[in-house]
Amino acid sequence: MLPADRRKEELEKKRAKLAELRAAKEARKSALDASRRDSSATDSTSERRDLDDLVSSLVGDRPVSRNRSRDELGTPSSVSSPLDPHVLREALRAPASETARTEKTPADTPAEKPRPTLVSADFVFFDVPPREKVMYTKEIQTETIDFPNADAVEGPDSRSSPNRDAEPLAAEPPAAKTPEPETPPPEPLTEAERKSILSSETFLNFFDYSSKLVERALNEPYDFMTDYAVNDDRIIDDSAGKNVHRVCSFSDERWTRNRSVADCGWSQKHPELLLAAYSKNHASVTDADGVVLIWNLHLRERPEYIFQSQSDVTVAAFSDFHQNLVIGGTYSGQILIWDMRAKSRPVLQSPLSAAGHTHPVYSMRIIGTQNAHNLLTASTDGLVCSWQLDMLAHPQEALDLVHPSNLKSDGISVTTMAFPYNETTTFWVGTEEGSIYQANRYDRAGSKAGINGLDTYNAHYGMVTGLDFHPLSGPADFSDLFLTSSVDWTVKLWRAKSASKPSMVQQAITPLCSFEDADDYVYDVKWSPTHPSMFASVDGSGRFDIYDLNSEIEVPTVSLTTGTGRALNKLAWDKEGRRTALGSSDGLLYIYDLGEISQPRSDEWTTFQRTLAELESR
Repeated sequence: MLPADRRKEELEKKRAKLAELRAAKEARKSALDASRRDSSATDSTSERRDLDDLVSSLVGDRPVSRNRSRDELGTPSSVSSPLDPHVLREALRAPASETARTEKTPADTPAEKPRPTLVSADFVFFDVPPREKVMYTKEIQTETIDFPNADAVEGPDSRSSPNRDAEPLAAEPPAAKTPEPETPPPEPLTEAERKSILSSETFLNFFDYSSKLVERALNEPYDFMTDYAVNDDRIIDDSAGKNVHRVCSFSDERWTRNRSVADCGWSQKHPELLLAAYSKNHASVTDADGVVLIWNLHLRERPEYIFQSQSDVTVAAFSDFHQNLVIGGTYSGQILIWDMRAKSRPVLQSPLSAAGHTHPVYSMRIIGTQNAHNLLTASTDGLVCSWQLDMLAHPQEALDLVHPSNLKSDGISVTTMAFPYNETTTFWVGTEEGSIYQANRYDRAGSKAGINGLDTYNAHYGMVTGLDFHPLSGPADFSDLFLTSSVDWTVKLWRAKSASKPSMVQQAITPLCSFEDADDYVYDVKWSPTHPSMFASVDGSGRFDIYDLNSEIEVPTVSLTTGTGRALNKLAWDKEGRRTALGSSDGLLYIYDLGEISQPRSDEWTTFQRTLAELESR
């Protein structure tokens, strides 16, 4: 068979197959239509029958009368007789299908359904809310990426595509920018307005605060021209080999002129802050009698804060547990508290009454911990008071120190007071007559509250001006050692007798060592807070002496004369023991850096123990 005939035969078979499929499809479609018609007829008949049954059950016997009327209409005699209008109207209303059903035999008629009995009932509906569905949505923050325009990423091939729209022949001109309205220049201030602004409190506070920031930045000793890429071995460090040198001095023409420094101290919270208490300016009748200035090492031209008092401030200190508070004692006996967040006047002060001090307060100490601490003050009449810092209306405790063996008077004139480390009930006081006494705040076993008259530290021949216990630092404990200074030109080293073992008879305690190199009154002496064998003293000739007992006992290791040789009243070490502040009688506050000699070696404590053993064996 030829390929053409074979192809023709295959085409004929495909046509026959397609015709057969079309016939089967038509047959299925016709069968589906027929089934739909039968189902619709059946459904309509059943629905009609159900409707008739419902009407029959509701109407009752009325359908029976309808059948009887239909039977009468179907008889021949009924045609010739007159028709009842009601019967005729019922007959015409009845449908033909229903008439046909009435002609059936009674046997074919279905049984009549029972009539339903309707009763009334009460129902209570409860509106129960649906169960709440809690749905949580979780969102993820994504970074929005701006895709470039399709026209910008299409290459030159896409530009030549025939499907691409024709480019505009001429580019549209750029939209003209709307000119922004020009801000009119401010009107010049009148002379009255300018003076009003310059004298306003808001401007003065702003200018004072801003100028302090600028001055701190200018006083920062930083060389901004340093070239770190330069490696020159010929550069010599000028500070190498220098030990004790003066850093700066603080004074103010307005507040420190004609005044002397009565006390000074460093802040434990801010190492760059220190205070100085000043006596009365006798050349002025308008200035405040007492002044406390807060100085900043980064602001050397003027004080950071200025606090004033109505009486000479004889002693002042930062609060160890409140960084914003400054506490002071006055010549009138008042206790004052200033707050750095407030103005220059005290925020709290004790009253001028017999409940507190009525004599000058020259010594005070804060004892206790962060959560339980008290302020103890001592005045020259021998009264020691304990205060709460938040209530100065009256002291919590008052202890009158008396000595029965005092020939002149029973009272003891306290000039200085000190507590050993971690001691809150036992303290030592220095007096005007030159004696040092141990005292108790409360009664204890073997001793009563007040002066312990059996143990007397007698060695000075004049008023005791300074008393300081050894700080607890390093591996060894020397907290039973204390230093005293006096107007008899000497400094003495003592070992305190244990308060738990009081003497039963009168006993005079002698010092371990006496330092007699001073040429004038020695006004103050302090231990170094970090070096175990180092202490410093100041005297009336302006000398600043530094002793290192591990190196030399008889004479000071370093001795300097400050300023113009005016008397130095007070000294204070900073927290690290590297710098000291010296208060002068001419109102200047000197800051000295001790350099390398202030840093102890690891064997200093062992060496100091041997030094003490040598002193005790003399």
